[in-house]
Amino acid sequence: MTDAPTKRFLRPGKLALLILLGVLVYFCALVVLIPAGWVWQQASSRVVLPPQIQIHQVSGKVWAGAAVASVQGIPVQLDWRLGLPSLSGLTLPVGFDARTAQSSLQGNLEVAWPASARLNARGSVHVPEFETLIRQSGGAMLEGDIAIDRLQLELTDRKIRQASGYGRWPGGMVTWPMGAQTGSARFPPMEATLDSAANGVALTVMEQGGGGPAAVANILANGMLELRVFKRMVDLAGQPWSGAASPDDVIFSVRQPLLPGGRL
Repeated sequence: MTDAPTKRFLRPGKLALLILLGVLVYFCALVVLIPAGWVWQQASSRVVLPPQIQIHQVSGKVWAGAAVASVQGIPVQLDWRLGLPSLSGLTLPVGFDARTAQSSLQGNLEVAWPASARLNARGSVHVPEFETLIRQSGGAMLEGDIAIDRLQLELTDRKIRQASGYGRWPGGMVTWPMGAQTGSARFPPMEATLDSAANGVALTVMEQGGGGPAAVANILANGMLELRVFKRMVDLAGQPWSGAASPDDVIFSVRQPLLPGGRL
């Protein structure tokens, strides 16, 4: 009889697996334990943010942390928590909660390698909180809150590839600039849908259950806003209109920056 050859415990395949597991454990430990503020301090000089966004404070860990920022001068509190990454899909899920004093947005962001992301969120916007920005852009002021029931975005190479969303407003007083004066009217409940469009996204506003758009805003990737207002908007406001026009006729259009220096 001959003795069976003795197998080595650390064969090349097992050794490679142990090294890989060790690297993964080390990486996970860093993510769980390393302070998020220290990471931001090291990376902030290489991260290019739009001029409207400023990060003031970062706390917690990389795995679950918080940041205090300002967007166009409005304070924002952001909390996040990383999920388990997918090695097969090369994706990392991130749950987040962004809040201002009276508005909020909660959801999930799935980041995929090398440069894509998918957002799924919902929340509410207290419109009077953003009155200064709305007045600066010449927009109309709504009273109360807008409920964002669905907001879905897909981005690739920092460009929006797909967009979908739905929001609603219960109705109320609306005011808008009229030269040196201000116009006002009471509107019925309204709704808005967000869809993909050429070189950006399109936001369509209409009466809840209505038969057509009251306004359409195309938000382009270069930060420009193309707004069209239909005669139907005047009818909803109960305002007089001189001349013959059908509800589907465009009575006002404008193209201007959505925000100073803004880009999508």
